[in-house]
Amino acid sequence: MKTYQTDQIKNIVLLGNSGSGKTILAETMLFDGGVIERRGTIEGKNTASDYRPIEHENGNSIYSTVLYTEFLNKKINILDTPGLDDFSGGVISSLYATDTAILLINSQNGVEVGTEIHFRHAEKVHKPMIIVINGLDHEKANFDKSLEMMKERLSNNVILAQYPVNEGVGFNSIIDLLKMKMLRYSKDGGKAEVVDIPADQASKAAELHSALVEKAAESDESLMEIFFANETLTEDELKKGIAKGILTRGMFPVFCASAKQNIGVDRLLEFIVSETPSVTDMPAPINSKGNEVKPNPAGPASVYVFKSAIEEHIGEVNYFRVYSGKITENLDVINSNNSTKERLSQLYVNAGKNRTRVPELYVGDIGAFVKLKNTRMDHTLNAPGNDWRYEGVKFPDPKYRTAIKAQSESDDEKLGEALNKIHLEDPTIIIEYSKELKQIIVHGQGEYHLNIMKWHLDNIYRIPTNFNAPKIPYRETITKSAQADYRHRKQSGGAGQFGEVHMIIEPYVEGSPELTSMKMGGKDMKISVRGKDEIELDWGGKLIYCNCIVGGSIDARFMPAILKGIMEKMEVGPLTGSYARDIRVYVYDGKMHPVDSNEISFRLAGRNAFSLAFKAAGPKILEPVYDVEIMVPSDRMGDVISDLQGRRGMVLGMASEKRFEVIKAKVPLAEMNKYSTALSSVTGGRAMFSMKFSEYAQVPGDVQDAVIKAYSEEEEKE
Repeated sequence: MKTYQTDQIKNIVLLGNSGSGKTILAETMLFDGGVIERRGTIEGKNTASDYRPIEHENGNSIYSTVLYTEFLNKKINILDTPGLDDFSGGVISSLYATDTAILLINSQNGVEVGTEIHFRHAEKVHKPMIIVINGLDHEKANFDKSLEMMKERLSNNVILAQYPVNEGVGFNSIIDLLKMKMLRYSKDGGKAEVVDIPADQASKAAELHSALVEKAAESDESLMEIFFANETLTEDELKKGIAKGILTRGMFPVFCASAKQNIGVDRLLEFIVSETPSVTDMPAPINSKGNEVKPNPAGPASVYVFKSAIEEHIGEVNYFRVYSGKITENLDVINSNNSTKERLSQLYVNAGKNRTRVPELYVGDIGAFVKLKNTRMDHTLNAPGNDWRYEGVKFPDPKYRTAIKAQSESDDEKLGEALNKIHLEDPTIIIEYSKELKQIIVHGQGEYHLNIMKWHLDNIYRIPTNFNAPKIPYRETITKSAQADYRHRKQSGGAGQFGEVHMIIEPYVEGSPELTSMKMGGKDMKISVRGKDEIELDWGGKLIYCNCIVGGSIDARFMPAILKGIMEKMEVGPLTGSYARDIRVYVYDGKMHPVDSNEISFRLAGRNAFSLAFKAAGPKILEPVYDVEIMVPSDRMGDVISDLQGRRGMVLGMASEKRFEVIKAKVPLAEMNKYSTALSSVTGGRAMFSMKFSEYAQVPGDVQDAVIKAYSEEEEKE
């Protein structure tokens, strides 16, 4: 394979709803570029892009796939992405690594759920985009309806660059509004015959061409002046306007295709290499030092790893984009994330699972490393002397959680290793080993997302597992003051154990004054704080430990042991076994024995005194509450709000944002279980949501009673 210079490289990502034809379009692009000798099919399970067993079994893309083709002496790097939102991680990382998005529309269905979601992902990162209406050979193809839906649901900047002459069965002709010619294809597709526009299409073509020219002129002031003066643009001026309009997202030109029949793909490839933004047109990335990294072939070698995968018989593969200089085999680089050295002994370009070894890759190109020791996704590799990093991919927060457990305890270690490998390949799957809940919690983008993960555990790693309902990380606290004392005494021959602790506890609120007195046995007792420890708890909140001992009733050397005993009970609250928080403790009296008192005696006395006081201090359960933001079509807003209210959610506000309504609410985590599935059902899959921890809040009385009862029943079973 030849080495391509920076100005010969284009990087595209294929987006679209599942079933829009991304994988087959990629297959046809590789075929037309001579990278593969024959085209595979989804049914035949032999496409370059969907080569993994899980994709064969499910019949759709699960992972993003790195591909390339060669066309008109240019190299086009292609990233094919999954259409389902559960696998949005592959979409987002692919958008990060490429320069232009190709959004596919299924001509039978028009703009679908995944189309809108992918459009929003591209919009968020300001990625230039062209649109392809695919499957125009289908008997139910509806080009006009698809176009209408695009303008209504996506953008008014959608503009035709082509339209079909005879959509449906027998589709073989396209009017190209840039060339002002008709493209006619044989029954085998492939390369178009370019002919004049038929007389019966001339008027329609001229009208649509004028609309395209006017849209192109809007992208540049100088072109607008020329357009006003001449009422048209030359071919070169039109190309310039379209290129700038695409770059600024001021226009989304629409092309026609049947990827399955190889109709329109040659012209699409031609447009990609000639008109879509080049590496040098795009904004330069900003490194961790705040500087732009220009795409300079003569600059210092610098690459960003945007994807890691584990391939059978090979091991770990890291996919990267060159941001500066050039990368050569046997180049020594520094991993700026962990300061380790790596030698790039083997460089590859990928067409799915097929790899071609290359000696070097220039800035802007995409390739793969194998057998690196300390490099992973989101790492930066630089020539020695440069220690900057790139900001990296921002993945969406998880939307779904479940607890997972190996069916056999002997598989626990293997499960941990497998989950770490799965996270390496898909960073949107987050593994949490919760000491508090005594569960492994797996977070993902949806129920289907985690079911696919379980398939890998069952079939690839051979670890049978069960999904369980994840426990809620409740917190316990108190609502009033209480006093308790406890004497620990143990005598079993020889030295015994003795310790007695008297304490008062009260709720702690930031800035609240300390106690100065308390009524004890009908009398006011003065309390004087002589020493204080303010402990920031790992699980949130505080414990304030006040030493109020007078007269030496407890020796100072035993005060840390009492605190240790209190902390043991803070970690296992009496209501649900959850962590306790926001409590102030006053140890004001006690007793010692000159021989039998020791640290363990006071630790046990402190623990039990605290437990008694806690139960008498109006204990309450706090639950985690999340800020939830939902983007929903306006016609489904009422259903979504009603559902939120049924989940004890509090709607905080609503706003409109680009054809969608945005609902902001606070919802208890306990009510968010399987919410992604429920929201999809309520909205027909057209809504998106994000959730982020907000605060701990007191649960209602009836909910607290139910939680305590469930905990008690579980304890009895165990």
